[in-house]
Amino acid sequence: MGERIRVAVAGLHGRLGAALASGVRAAPDMELAGGLVRQPAAPGEYADVAGLLRAEHPDVLLDCTRHPDTVAIATAALAHETPVVIGATGWSELEQRQLAAAALSAGVGVILAPNFSVGAVLAMHFAAQAARWFAKAEIVELHHEAKRDAPSGTAALTATRIEAVNGSPVPIHSVRLPGLVAHQEVLFGGIGEVLTLRHDSLGRESFVAGALLALRRIGGMAGLTVGLERLLGLE
Repeated sequence: MGERIRVAVAGLHGRLGAALASGVRAAPDMELAGGLVRQPAAPGEYADVAGLLRAEHPDVLLDCTRHPDTVAIATAALAHETPVVIGATGWSELEQRQLAAAALSAGVGVILAPNFSVGAVLAMHFAAQAARWFAKAEIVELHHEAKRDAPSGTAALTATRIEAVNGSPVPIHSVRLPGLVAHQEVLFGGIGEVLTLRHDSLGRESFVAGALLALRRIGGMAGLTVGLERLLGLE
């Protein structure tokens, strides 16, 4: 990559895309290199990802769209050997395996981040640690009413990591209401005690720091990385 990282944003006008694009514009080592939108209305906006990549030649594509659009977008980016940082959730296990194979074939990195919030990533890490001492856990995840997938990618990944430690299934309860952004509680029950780990994203600005970290690190990576734990030194 050059001195300034050229970042193209898929889903530029969406809630997450707009917030992260603002973060890219404000970062001294980055520049916004166009965006993928449904109805282009300004210079640098494109309706198809191939046209965006051919015209703007970004160093990395930041995908803030939704499933299943995200699958086609990532596939197209890897066909152009462009690294991808994905904030979209809903990827199936099969799709993730195919994504990993495509990333290795292209020789570039892909980061699939169920959550860009550093606090949320730390909460998942702490939950996996707590699972060593508590056999039972349940998750309550709460998001804005426009979020399509339930459970959230963060909740699903948290449950998978807890189950990998203590072997017990983790029920997930999903709430979708106006006024919420992204919130999660992990409750561990023991004899005479309950441990609650809660994280709240009160605005989409909370996702900027993690996304910028991924954009800065993706150029030196190859293959698929799920989550930000490795980037934060938690693995």
